[in-house]
Amino acid sequence: MAQLMPIKHTPVLLEEVIAGLKLSANANLIDGTFGSGGHAAAILQATAPRGKLLAFDRDPQVINQAVRQFKSLLSRLTLINDSYSNLDSYVKRYKFNHVAGVLLDLGFSSTQLADSTRGFSFQISGLLDLRYNPSAGMSAAELLNTAPAAQLEKIFLQGDEPAASRLTKAIIKERRQHPFTTTDDLLQVVQAVKGHGGRSLHPATLVWQALRLAVNNELAELKSGLAAAVKVLVPKGRLAVISFHSGEDRVVKSFFQLESRDCICPPAWPVCRCQHVRTLKVITKKPVYASNDELKKNPRARSAKLRIAEKL
Repeated sequence: MAQLMPIKHTPVLLEEVIAGLKLSANANLIDGTFGSGGHAAAILQATAPRGKLLAFDRDPQVINQAVRQFKSLLSRLTLINDSYSNLDSYVKRYKFNHVAGVLLDLGFSSTQLADSTRGFSFQISGLLDLRYNPSAGMSAAELLNTAPAAQLEKIFLQGDEPAASRLTKAIIKERRQHPFTTTDDLLQVVQAVKGHGGRSLHPATLVWQALRLAVNNELAELKSGLAAAVKVLVPKGRLAVISFHSGEDRVVKSFFQLESRDCICPPAWPVCRCQHVRTLKVITKKPVYASNDELKKNPRARSAKLRIAEKL
């Protein structure tokens, strides 16, 4: 049996994911968000000796590290520096057939969190970037310095930030005199608007989350990725998604509900006109959460929700 690679990052809901995907020897899987490779290592172990894994990550540093870390398994592992939303095109390009499962873990890795040049943690002084791929698109600092007030407020509202309006006004006022560059620049504004803490959720948590979702266009990527995953799965193949934000979970829940129904016409229509045919059976009627034991070992799993569906 293949040995697990040594992983510093602790993958969330690992046992639940492996059980939920119903992995078997020699099965082919897709990991849409490779990260630190914790889930990938377990998948490769469970599908040994000949199962293959097609793995995606938008962060070029993640891919470079994975090539070194998983060197002994590269005959079974194909690493792609791109978004999982394009996975169907790569399945076709690499003739990666008989896909038995797709995993999307929508969190980000401990390595990204600890890198001061990336800005993923408001607890570390550094550049305010927040892009998974630092060479693609606009950084969080650029967004804060240039976006119209209406766009910024919408971003914070979509990220469930309750102080969206007051925060937006403070950001617009601050950037007129001092453009945002670092995590400290934004944290000072957030604390001026929302205070310094004293609650279970840090005042900056939802602000950072909202900006990360916006900078990386994550909700749109998720919608495209879900559709692509269903397209490539074989019948009885399973799609597992771990989300950490209510907006992400709403997208997944809505997609699963939609694709598990035949007619999706408005209820008022007496006759079906949509000709929609269901493609999925929902396996998890309610999301799966981390156990108390896991939460003691990995507090970051507290907001993780796992949903699983099976292709018909």
